Amino acid sequence: MSIAVATARKTKADARTETLADVLRKLGDVPTSRIRMHPFPATEKDVLAIEATENRLFELVDGVLVEKAMGFRESLLAMAIGECLRVFVKPRKLGIVAGADGMLKLSVGLVRIPDVSFVSWKDIPGGKVPKEPIPMLAPTVAVEVLSESNTPAEIKRKRHEYFKAGTSQMWVVDPKKRIMVVWTSVKKSFELTEDDTLDGGNVLPGFKLALRDLFAELDEESPR
Repeated sequence: MSIAVATARKTKADARTETLADVLRKLGDVPTSRIRMHPFPATEKDVLAIEATENRLFELVDGVLVEKAMGFRESLLAMAIGECLRVFVKPRKLGIVAGADGMLKLSVGLVRIPDVSFVSWKDIPGGKVPKEPIPMLAPTVAVEVLSESNTPAEIKRKRHEYFKAGTSQMWVVDPKKRIMVVWTSVKKSFELTEDDTLDGGNVLPGFKLALRDLFAELDEESPR
């Protein structure tokens, strides 16, 4: 038996014996309630079809549909960050900013949906807004606002995927702890608290966001 044939048979055997626990582990131990079992394997067309017919957002990972985790308070913070980024980016003609339904294909068969994404013009082929519903783009800055069902392993996997695709920074916002972890590479990060101000650094020179102002969005009350 040739090595090639033996390897092929072993790969098929591994695929047959893979358990649901193995799949969940690869996905980052996400709750089963966020996994859609049909269709499998899924494609980008399935991602778009579900969004169009059910108004639900699913990421595509290893042929598996994983529902995007999001809550009202998380959406509030994401909107605030997106607004601040757009106000800074647009007049300076630095790139484009997309929200929590901006699907991005990081590689073949891998669709992620950051809560907010900034894509520099230099990172956009042709320097024009893509026409595809799921463009092949890596966010220059990817923002993930943690929800109840997000797991550390899931965020770790996303971090590796973003940076492998070409992302320059990843901002992970924790509404409960009221902190932001800024990743400048897969392994390098620093933590900001409410007493700190986010600086855009080399990616967004001059951009600043006071985290106390950001998290104050969660404490808003009626003026009456």
